[in-house]
Amino acid sequence: MKPRIVCPNLFSNIEQMSEFVNDYGFDGVDWTFRPENMPRNRYEESIFINEISRLKPLPVRYHCFFNDSGFGDHDPDRRQDAMKVFHRVLRLVSKVQGKSMTIHVGLGRDSSEDLSWSNVLDSLRRLVNDAADRRIKICLENLPYGWTSRPDLYEKLIRKTNSWATLDIGHAQASDHLICQAYDIEDFVAPHPERFLNAHVYDKETLDGHSAPETLLDIDKRLDVLIALPLCDWWVLELREEQALIKMLSVAREYFNERPLKQAI
Repeated sequence: MKPRIVCPNLFSNIEQMSEFVNDYGFDGVDWTFRPENMPRNRYEESIFINEISRLKPLPVRYHCFFNDSGFGDHDPDRRQDAMKVFHRVLRLVSKVQGKSMTIHVGLGRDSSEDLSWSNVLDSLRRLVNDAADRRIKICLENLPYGWTSRPDLYEKLIRKTNSWATLDIGHAQASDHLICQAYDIEDFVAPHPERFLNAHVYDKETLDGHSAPETLLDIDKRLDVLIALPLCDWWVLELREEQALIKMLSVAREYFNERPLKQAI
């Protein structure tokens, strides 16, 4: 199975976005919701729905990027507010016939001290079930810090909530648990390879953001992990700078061009 090579919503202007995707031959668009681009009322929702429709026939999947949402907070009011935000996004994704939505646990937090493990499980389980009622799959993404940076805890969160998963190979590489060689990147996927639907593909997570690899050798072993996942057919080249994204696209295509040669050896 060759996965779709997908562009993030790099541009806010939908015409520019559509032109860029078509010019470079991407197979789809991964749309990230942030606080600043979330529709605030029904009028803005209708504009958003119209814009997404203009990307057709390209498939679109969705990604929530909400820092410190309070999803599993000890404070019940913060948990309730966070769940309202996620349910609002779910309703919006449902309106545009979306089928997949990636989320995080503990995004933007310095530590997990204010999080409750049982509250995270409860909130995530409820969100997964509510999404399933709308025929949407909730995918939990690994982060470079916190509980999802540990393969053993990441596995438990997925298994105990029946969520799907998105593997971010840059986040995995930046995890302290991989840096100290307590785990390998394969440990993120080995317990449940069939749960991974999406991947975020780039080289490194830095203080300045994501970076593209210099050469295929920087990233090919991680791509080998992704290609072995049976349902992971959506590779998002998650770079927010145009030239870096084009570089990543070139490396991804080189990987698929070389793969038949590697298999023949």
